[in-house]
Formats: sequence, structure tokens, C-alpha cells
Amino acid sequence: MQKHDALPYSLPTISDAEKIERARARRDSLKTRRSCRYFSDKPVPREVIEAAIEAAGTAPNGANHQPWHFAAISSDETKSAIRKAAEDEERAFYGADGDDPKASENWLEALSPIGTDADKPFLETAPWLIVVFAQRKGGIEEDGKTQNYYVNESVGIACGMLIATLHEAGCATLTHTPSPMGFLREICGRPEHEKPLMIVVVGQPEEGATVPAHAVKKKPLSQIASWL
Repeated sequence: MQKHDALPYSLPTISDAEKIERARARRDSLKTRRSCRYFSDKPVPREVIEAAIEAAGTAPNGANHQPWHFAAISSDETKSAIRKAAEDEERAFYGADGDDPKASENWLEALSPIGTDADKPFLETAPWLIVVFAQRKGGIEEDGKTQNYYVNESVGIACGMLIATLHEAGCATLTHTPSPMGFLREICGRPEHEKPLMIVVVGQPEEGATVPAHAVKKKPLSQIASWL
């Protein structure tokens, strides 16, 4: 017997053929998604960002506590501050200032086909940065005290839905994760119980933008799935 309030739930009835068609269409669309590192400064309407964040906010999550916050940034001053702080961390990561890199040799070798380095101009060029915070405490009322559950899993799913929605809206995206990221909490004015998880860079590719060939090599279905 149910011990909670319940609401009816149903989905539109569609044929198996239409289910397959819809799934394959979404797959084919998402297959064109790329991580972009060369952004133009062309504006993206705020309404697009709002809709994408609202979509992310519908993600499944632990106890429906919705343990996330999305700081949407278009201010040139704030983007500049984020770039400066992020590049400070990135220079230490890559050893760009002549010191030993924080990253291991294996990690740097794994990144070499992608061509990344400590310079992150896209943090200022792109029209939007969305800084995603994971709320370790707060509950649905965001009281800062109630324990949240499955936080990383919940926020990870929400980020996937955010990026998928932005892609469907015709936006280029990049997930950027400087380490450590504590400076994002201070710049965005967020409380101590929130952990910065990533920066999602949003905009349009600049003319002539490229992506590394290595990045479009995807494992086949036979390798990423098993059928039991």
C-alpha cells in the first residue's frame, strides 16, 4: 500500500516503429555533438539558457532533493575573472610556468591527441558560461542543513541533459574542469556546502573552428553494451 501522495503518470501511445525512429533520430543528432574550443562572441539568447537549465532541473535525483545550482554568466567582468583564475590552475596542471606539472606523465600523454594546454580564451570569448554546483546539503528547501543523497550521480545526469538540450538548440558546448575549482564558489557567490563540478561553455563555433580527429573516435555499440 502506498504511503505517499501519488499522481497519475502516463506517456503518449506510439508504435514500436515510431519509438525506434525517435530513438535513432535523437541518437543521430547527438552523434554530431562535439566539444568546441574555438568560440565566436556571437550572442545566444538568454531564453535558450533558461530552457536548458529548466530541462536539466528535471533530471532524476536522490530523494527529489535536486542537489544542483547553475550559475549562468554573461558578464564580461565575471568571465574575465574566471578565465584568470582557471588559467592559474591550468598553468600549474601543465607545468606551463616551468615548474613540474601537477598532472602525471600518463595523464598529459592521454591529453596530447586532444591538443589542450593552459590557455583558455574561450572562457572570455563565448557568450555564456554555466558553472554547475553540486549541493551536498540543503534538501528541496535549500536550507543548507538537510543531507542530500546521490549528489554526484544526480548532478552528472543533470549536466548530460543540459548539454543535450543546448545541442538540440544549435549551441556548441565545452565542459571545462580546472582543478581545484574552489575559486568558482567565491566568484559566483555560492555557499560553502556547494561544490563546483564543471563549467559548461556555451556559444557558437568561430569561423574555421576545428575539433581533434582523436575526439570523434567513438567506441562501437558492441564494445559499450552487453545483452544478458
